[in-house]
Amino acid sequence: MKHIYFFLIFTAVFCLSVQNGFAQDNPSINYPKQNIEGLSVFPNPVGNNASTVYITSSNKFAIKKVAIYNVLGKQIKSTITTRKELDISSLNSGVYILKITEGTVSETRKLVIK
Repeated sequence: MKHIYFFLIFTAVFCLSVQNGFAQDNPSINYPKQNIEGLSVFPNPVGNNASTVYITSSNKFAIKKVAIYNVLGKQIKSTITTRKELDISSLNSGVYILKITEGTVSETRKLVIK
């Protein structure tokens, strides 16, 4: 009878430890970079007379694909640039979303034009 209780307790403890043991993350996995390093969009908010927004990142010579969306999600403008200047003279006052892609990494920023 003692052997049966010992076996049941041993089995229960083993099952509980195995159940929690495999759910841990492996800290040695290198996850891909999720953000563009050093990304900056300025001036923001943009004043009435400004027609240029500057987009900079740590990689100064990287090709950037920039898409501009309105708040409803409709793409207004799309461009590919290696320079840091982005012409916004065709945009009206309002709030826009910039989707900036550098290599395989994308990041979004809000842009306000007064």
